[in-house]
Amino acid sequence: MKRMFNALAVMTCLLLMSRAALAANDLTIEITKGNAQAIPIAVVPFKTDGASPSVDMAQVVADDLEHSGRFDPLARQDLIALPGSGDAINYSDWKMVNANYVVVGRIEPQNGGYKVSYELHDVLGQTRLLGQFVSASQNQLRASAHYISDQIYKKITDVRGAFSTRIAYVSATGADKNMHFTLNVADYDGYNSRQILSSSEPILSPAWSPDGQKIAYVSFEGGRPAIYVQQLASGKRVKLTSFKGINGAPAWSPDGKRLAMSLSKDGHPEIYIMDLATRGLTRITNSSAINTEPSWSPDGRKLLFTSDRSGAPQLYEYTFGGGSATRLTFTGNYNAGGHYSPDGKRVFMVTRDNGGYRIARQDLDTGRVTILTKTHWDEAPTIAPNGTMVEYATQRGTQGVLGLVSDDGKAEFVIPSTKGNVREPAWSPYTN
Repeated sequence: MKRMFNALAVMTCLLLMSRAALAANDLTIEITKGNAQAIPIAVVPFKTDGASPSVDMAQVVADDLEHSGRFDPLARQDLIALPGSGDAINYSDWKMVNANYVVVGRIEPQNGGYKVSYELHDVLGQTRLLGQFVSASQNQLRASAHYISDQIYKKITDVRGAFSTRIAYVSATGADKNMHFTLNVADYDGYNSRQILSSSEPILSPAWSPDGQKIAYVSFEGGRPAIYVQQLASGKRVKLTSFKGINGAPAWSPDGKRLAMSLSKDGHPEIYIMDLATRGLTRITNSSAINTEPSWSPDGRKLLFTSDRSGAPQLYEYTFGGGSATRLTFTGNYNAGGHYSPDGKRVFMVTRDNGGYRIARQDLDTGRVTILTKTHWDEAPTIAPNGTMVEYATQRGTQGVLGLVSDDGKAEFVIPSTKGNVREPAWSPYTN
């Protein structure tokens, strides 16, 4: 049986990580299922004045929009023309290839860097929707492309884009007794990866602070689990807990002042809340069952967690000031690893379905459960801050990889490392 909870993660981490030998820093997104109802859009290669920059910004924009599951960028061989500005767009041409929107741009040298101009045009309405420019150095070109994607996504969907956000994840090198673990931070699409922690012992459950400046995680250095909080800018870290037994599954409150966690210091794994200013602990659950994987509601008034108090793992919801927890999931005999959507209207989780473990969505108003993925060993869902994409860990053959699925399940992607295993993804909040 697949692992039950992160509270038992030391055994399962070793089992999962030992299946492959190596993990790389950079990841690459591959399409596994597209959305047939996605909006067709043409992203024309940006014109360049002078030497071409090292980053194909138009391709980054097209990839971003496709990864959202909401857009279907035209393949470059299907582009009917290559205009460099809105004045050169013939709307009739783009109607012929069924493009609803066209993006054009130009990259010019500027003060040792670049000035990147871009426009978004509505083909059916024959109007310009956006016309802006950004300044970027050579090493800011990908970030600027993500910014452009965010603006386009917002303009068309009226939902804030999440392409400028980041992910944290754990990778492993070696095998058996020679395994080595690293905690990494990268752009949401796997580029610009950097290592923030290296250890010969497992690293689990990274969790971003609400301001995106710190990450909490579990480290087994010293042979026992402990919860740490590390500042990304300085690398400085503090150990918060190292009680006997389980110290696991840290989760930040929306205001960043508290940390929920699972501790077994008093016997069974229970949910506790730590006041980060005083280090004081408040116990939330009290049962003989396993209680773990806490997750805060966006307003901070509720706490979602996994418990097997009913005889099998299910999601429960605790309301602060409201007494005991109530069971939230009733479909199937395994539901775990739940997280609220940013609007608080849905829960994303791991559910057992037809013998496999898949990512699912439950609408809180109706209780309806929708299976989003078709893979078999999915775990650790983490949600984009705009709620439109879910990243998770899964298996492809014997390799641990990351997966990406749109919140409606219509588009799926896999994000393998070029060299080995990656696990434990965590999506950052917005930071600006």
